[in-house]
Amino acid sequence: MAMSAACFAQSAGPAAAELVLSFYLGANASPDSTVEYDFKEGAGAQSTEVSWDGEALKMPPYFGVRATWWFDTRPNWGVAFDNVHAKIAADPMPEGFSALEFTDGVNMYTGNVQYRWLNDSRFTPYAGVGVGFTTPHVEVRTEGGSSDTFEYQFGGAAAQALVGVDYRINDRWSAFGEAKLAKFWLDVDLENDGWLETDVVSRQIAFGVNYTLGRR
Repeated sequence: MAMSAACFAQSAGPAAAELVLSFYLGANASPDSTVEYDFKEGAGAQSTEVSWDGEALKMPPYFGVRATWWFDTRPNWGVAFDNVHAKIAADPMPEGFSALEFTDGVNMYTGNVQYRWLNDSRFTPYAGVGVGFTTPHVEVRTEGGSSDTFEYQFGGAAAQALVGVDYRINDRWSAFGEAKLAKFWLDVDLENDGWLETDVVSRQIAFGVNYTLGRR
């Protein structure tokens, strides 16, 4: 993806003709995943199956911002920087935990390559893929409170794919809806030199508005 983006950017010249800023809200849900962990309390490494609640309707809500550059010489192609605030919380709580959640967000940042199907109508379909990383807010606590982690960390790698449709309102504003499929590879530290790992799939739907700073 990075090599493709660099190739397109080089062919586009020193300035992209169209910069689009996107702001969106939505919802997210995740299937169960296996959580491996070690509280460093003598029990060694353990694992448990966890059901996740996306808590999209609780504050702070699911939201995202994105900046997309569409190229001069290849106007169907663009690159984007995308930041998504999505949450997950264990429900029900697994045995041994009194808290297991990332409810100030898993916070995914990706660089995307995107393609749009330009046409003569107000509707423009598009798709994209991206890779990046997460900065989750880790909230993990044992039942007895002997290990209590409550902090932002670097979580690990992330990837996403998205499809959507943009509806042009005027030369500057448009509205859009899109579906995303993301994966988070979370590897975080716990208090007392403990650790926790899990791979989480995140299904997301988003609705928002675009503001265009320059047109092709």
